[in-house]
Amino acid sequence: MEPQPGWDSAVGLRIEELSATRVVGYIDIDERHHQPYGIVHGGVWTSVVESIGSHGAAMAAREITGELAVVGVANSTDFLRPHRTGRVRAIGTPIQTGRTQQIWLIEIERESDGKMVARGQLRVQNLPAMPERRD
Repeated sequence: MEPQPGWDSAVGLRIEELSATRVVGYIDIDERHHQPYGIVHGGVWTSVVESIGSHGAAMAAREITGELAVVGVANSTDFLRPHRTGRVRAIGTPIQTGRTQQIWLIEIERESDGKMVARGQLRVQNLPAMPERRD
């Protein structure tokens, strides 16, 4: 699947699998993603947690409420080990999917050795309808 317009595209996130119970995506990490010490900036991992969890939560919200809109309300991401270059894969699964809120667990691992580099938990609010865009 091609990157979604906006932030996913900017960070290089590509979704491979998308359902209400599982989301899998990847990023090919390079120097664009680095902080000054030559390792991936923590904001990249936090962004991946937010995006992967939001995509899955939107699919789950469609099944639960018939609507597709969700917004993140809490994101807690742990940075476990440094990473410099190469593909990382993010796997998101729901911890709890309710009528008004959901919690998703996202684990990000290096493709080269399968070691986890970050993990996070995203809580989202299901919305009754897609919010009106205000430019």
